Amino acid sequence: MGNVFVSVGMSLDGFLAGPNGGPKNPLGDGGVAIHQWAFQTRAFMEHLGMEGGDSLSRDNEIAQHTFERTGAYILGRRMFDEGEYNWPENAPFHAPVIVLTNSPRIPWERKGGTTFYFASDTVEAALEKARKAAGNKDVRISGGASVIQQYFNAGLVDELDIQLAPMFLGKGTRLFDHMETLKAKLEIVEVINSPIITHLKYKIAPV
Repeated sequence: MGNVFVSVGMSLDGFLAGPNGGPKNPLGDGGVAIHQWAFQTRAFMEHLGMEGGDSLSRDNEIAQHTFERTGAYILGRRMFDEGEYNWPENAPFHAPVIVLTNSPRIPWERKGGTTFYFASDTVEAALEKARKAAGNKDVRISGGASVIQQYFNAGLVDELDIQLAPMFLGKGTRLFDHMETLKAKLEIVEVINSPIITHLKYKIAPV
């Protein structure tokens, strides 16, 4: 059984997304800029079914490793709603995706191996479905912030990877607003920087 990990982009002032987010404004005002580092990697562009990107950078190596280790994803309905409106037909997961929602829906199969399953279960039950789908690979909690907070507060996250963008958003959705921070201890595993992003990797252990 693999690990459960969070891997997210974040602004220097702690935001995952800007204000006024929605299907026609994914990640809110200014939020897309957090992920500019990924758009410059060959691994990310190939994952979108597109050409281009740098194949030699450490950023590309990290993006490639993240995709390769992930056997299933978990995300919230709001993140899905933004993505459904904007993702290409070949959705950027290529693995089973469990969507936490209060509005059940039949599975939605896309090209490239992505199928979205809609679960109105507890976070624990949804994780068990994701683990079965992932096999020996890891489960990635993709977001948004509320879903990450729920899994963190339930003690179900083994690793936290943050791609820290050198920018301020000032407003929007923060990652750590509702974290029960006394429940876990973070151990620094690795810090890698490039000219455009800083990759922070932590191991999470219960207190």
